[in-house]
Amino acid sequence: MAITSERLRQTFSEGGAQEIYQEVRAEGDFLDFARRYAFDSDYRVARSALWGLTKATNEELSALQVIQNELIDLAMQTENSSVRRLTLNIIERLTLEEDNLRTDFLDFCFEHMVSVEEFPGIQTLCMKLAYRMCTFYLELMDELKRTLEAMEIDYYKPAVKCLRKRILSGKFR
Repeated sequence: MAITSERLRQTFSEGGAQEIYQEVRAEGDFLDFARRYAFDSDYRVARSALWGLTKATNEELSALQVIQNELIDLAMQTENSSVRRLTLNIIERLTLEEDNLRTDFLDFCFEHMVSVEEFPGIQTLCMKLAYRMCTFYLELMDELKRTLEAMEIDYYKPAVKCLRKRILSGKFR
């Protein structure tokens, strides 16, 4: 069965996401699929497309490197938490380079990693991405550590607490 917006709109299961991935893999064009569906204004279409893409290997996802900025924009602008989490998951698996560091995205990550209103999956992805961006500059790494130390840790879920502890103890790479 061909992938269509209607089919993506009705994909609600892990198995459905896996089917989407397998079909995109068979076609061999992750970039075209992402351009066509990941940015759809219907969050259900975008969510299912992104969910399918998260099943790809890092090598397969590397085809999306050329649209990294568009993915970053999507993560920062969407109102849908599922779309945000899935997009951040994909961005986290792409290469971040010092020459292309976006300070607006770093600020976004700092804001969302400490926001107690944010979902833990988004908090941890933002923390990982902030860490990776900060590794390019010692002064940014110091700012990250100060921010993590200032967190009122009692308000966070175990996943966030654990990642925070790993970063602060130097056990996260």
